[in-house]
Amino acid sequence: MAWYEYSDYQDSKEDVAREIAARQKRGEVFEVVVAPKGNKLATSFWGMAWQRHLEGYADYESRLPRGRSYLRQGKVYNLAIGAGEVAAEVAGSELYEVIITIKPLKKAHWKEIKDRCAGQIGTLLDLLGGKLGDGVLKVITDRDEGLFPKPKEIIINCNCPDSAGLCKHAAAVLYAIGLKFDAEPGLFFKLRAVNPEELLSLAKDVVGKEPVAGDAKVIANDDLSSVFGIEMGELPPDFDNL
Repeated sequence: MAWYEYSDYQDSKEDVAREIAARQKRGEVFEVVVAPKGNKLATSFWGMAWQRHLEGYADYESRLPRGRSYLRQGKVYNLAIGAGEVAAEVAGSELYEVIITIKPLKKAHWKEIKDRCAGQIGTLLDLLGGKLGDGVLKVITDRDEGLFPKPKEIIINCNCPDSAGLCKHAAAVLYAIGLKFDAEPGLFFKLRAVNPEELLSLAKDVVGKEPVAGDAKVIANDDLSSVFGIEMGELPPDFDNL
């Protein structure tokens, strides 16, 4: 990096820090998304599954590493997850606003998922904790027919000058969503605008007996590759690129 490029980088970094400080002085809250130490960004079933699902799409693979780096550097602030929408601010050359909209599941699609999972989920705690049998795992994580959104269902808006479909700021937010799922797995269902308890009630109503809890298992990190049917390698080393 040339001296003048480094100088510009430092100026931008200081400008962002001043803006955050000024807004905090006005009473605004700036909550940073803290990434865990180590190679893994997510540690729970829903967090890992979300991140691995996104990493499986070629449309995203060239941009996701920069987002991973931004998240590790503590540049994602005020992440909020609602029904079908995620909002956050990301520090780059300046503070950028990122809005990610997820198209809702079609009612027919949600009903099909519920029908296919009927009788196979023990409790809500099992569901949120990822203690699921192979049959449910295949239904939920199916790339085309499961619960996770496909790229065409993800609408990304960032007010940065990058014209790419997925800028590094939005990529950082996509990764940060997985960390939120680690802390609050119910947010996954909130984002998809569906009620997870419907998976349980339908199971009992249709089958007429309690699901067999012994068939459930906790999915391990190493098993995610086989579940998604793709080879999941490590991402390139993190790097900074404002």
